[in-house]
Amino acid sequence: MTTHVLLVRLAAPLQSWGVASRFSHRDSHVRPTKSAVVGLVAAALGRERADSVDDLAALVFGVRADHPGTPVRDYHTVGAGRFPLRPRDVITDHRRAAAVAKSMETAEGPGFGHHELAGWYGAPKKITADPVSGTLVSAELSRTAMITERWYLSDAAFVIGLQHEDKALLEGIAYALEHPKRLLWLGRKSCPPSGTLAAEILPGTIGTAFAAKRLLPGPEGPDTSGRRPWAWIQTPPGARGALKVNDQPVSFDPASRVHATRWETRTRITIAPTATEWDIIP
Repeated sequence: MTTHVLLVRLAAPLQSWGVASRFSHRDSHVRPTKSAVVGLVAAALGRERADSVDDLAALVFGVRADHPGTPVRDYHTVGAGRFPLRPRDVITDHRRAAAVAKSMETAEGPGFGHHELAGWYGAPKKITADPVSGTLVSAELSRTAMITERWYLSDAAFVIGLQHEDKALLEGIAYALEHPKRLLWLGRKSCPPSGTLAAEILPGTIGTAFAAKRLLPGPEGPDTSGRRPWAWIQTPPGARGALKVNDQPVSFDPASRVHATRWETRTRITIAPTATEWDIIP
């Protein structure tokens, strides 16, 4: 049966493809994962997180790293510090009211928006019902800063190959990527894609489709270096030289998010002399 390949361009100033991210350390893989790209397509199609993605997970997946980008570390501190009290802080929390009562009684004292309490955390955390007033108050009055880091790929550009026998399915995905029903981002909400996403649909396999398109333009313009970019292409289980990857989506349901194992091989792509240029909006 004839197969078809939809080529998708993923390029932006920043991308981030987390693999084992947690709050304090959010990493980025060196390339887009199948789970992330299937989630991107599902969002473009307007699907809910609990909806089935079996048809999208059945797509054969490949990624060509035209411009791998540069890893960038974003350093964050979260919490701590002091903030001026607001009227509602004093009205709803008798502890704060008592702490600032003296300064508020003096005529020359500062007005609202200028009171600070040393060692008190201004933003509400761990909200709970106060046993005295019954109002919602913060159960944590002081807090030390939390240090977090987030990793991104800067100025990266990838070509994604989605292979399937059903050309109509690929056409529907291509249309959705250019007319998305939900906001799209490249791994994180702070990383919107730039320019055109969906390219063309070619007959054949991911390998032949990758060889038939020239390298994407880089930050400095068209790439005419003749480089042979690396590509990672999904293969049947147990194929020679294949490695296991745990990014095969089964369910994105927040209550039962599940991923399975798939196989892929890494290979160099030789761009064919007859390869066509990209007709895209950068």
